[in-house]
Amino acid sequence: MSTSAHELLHVVLKAERARILSSLIRTCGGDFDLAEEALHDAVVAAMMQWPRAGIPNTPGAWLLQTARHKAIDSMRRDQRARAKSSELGHTADLPGGKEEWTPIPYDMLRLIFTCCHPALNQEAQLALTLRTVAGLPTIEIARAFLVSEQTMAQRLVRAKRKIREAGIPYRVPARSEMPERLDAVLLVLYLLFNEGYSASSGEQVVRQELCAHAIHIARVLSELMPEEAEARGLLSLMLLQDSRRHARSDARGDLVLLRDQDRTLWNRAQIEEGLRLCNETGQLSPGGAYRIQAAIAAEHARAVEAKDTNWNQIARLYDELLQTRPTPVVALNHAVAVSMAYGAEEGLRLLGPLADDLDGYGPFHAARADFFRTLGRGPEAEDAYQRAIELATNDPERRFLEGRLREVRGTAIPRAR
Repeated sequence: MSTSAHELLHVVLKAERARILSSLIRTCGGDFDLAEEALHDAVVAAMMQWPRAGIPNTPGAWLLQTARHKAIDSMRRDQRARAKSSELGHTADLPGGKEEWTPIPYDMLRLIFTCCHPALNQEAQLALTLRTVAGLPTIEIARAFLVSEQTMAQRLVRAKRKIREAGIPYRVPARSEMPERLDAVLLVLYLLFNEGYSASSGEQVVRQELCAHAIHIARVLSELMPEEAEARGLLSLMLLQDSRRHARSDARGDLVLLRDQDRTLWNRAQIEEGLRLCNETGQLSPGGAYRIQAAIAAEHARAVEAKDTNWNQIARLYDELLQTRPTPVVALNHAVAVSMAYGAEEGLRLLGPLADDLDGYGPFHAARADFFRTLGRGPEAEDAYQRAIELATNDPERRFLEGRLREVRGTAIPRAR
């Protein structure tokens, strides 16, 4: 395959895979595996045909149409699927033009709601979304969940089987079902974005493709359901957080803390959109968890320099969030905000009750280490940094913590710039 055709196919798949797959799953009557096989066959066909016949005018539509024909052919060959094929056979003639390639991919929304059906547990919902919507290989999903590839593959198979055997419909739910389903969708998008924003493993601080997928789907939800304040709040939060992407690591790929970031690298267009959505969402619903987190991100975005950050307001917002979502991680973030507003001693006091719940959580020990360091309690800071390093799974984060540990020990080595 020619380099140009190969590169274009890669770009098209990265940009359009989720919408193509979501449409194929509808064609296949909700059969995830058949849809993925059909898409694979279409990609193989493109690798063979595009260099010889030329690249089609609408490559994404070509892949969708080719995969559809292959899926329907497969269903017709399968004796057990004849009934399904006869019911769905009319899809073979669906056009690949404007009617199918709409700006808002409604089939993708169907896919998200199917992956997030309440019959599936939260882990299965997230794993299936990462596989089908984000297109992550099973081995990468397994790393995110800290399990083996074989274990994750089995979980994905069980999730797909449950969708098939339970007859879970491939559709956006009725309004009466929406509250229960929407909460799960928003949570999965939130977790998907967080996995991209703070990669759980590997060499990257940020996995932009995951953030982009989550932002895109959140934008679709916000456009289709403008009255849902939390959907818009989540989109606002994602945009404001993602606006800092280019400043979160340096040229070596090392982590840069928020207070040390070059704010001229922040994306002003994303900030302006995020602030506008945050203001609008606050008028619709004053107390949702995503709106509150967006308001916290907005405080950081408004600060021209780190010293301008209104930590008192952020601490108050975290206190409000803690009432809405009383989890140990939110309590940890509240303690950090309080330490910035009122001192490390106060932050350390708030961390005490969290020790049992967060002993296996690296950021908890990193926060303790920072508080001890600020208070001049070197030996305790050293122990806490060592524990945080043991729990770190992201390489840039581990290097950052090791640097802090060297500073506490007084053995920091200046690095060439």
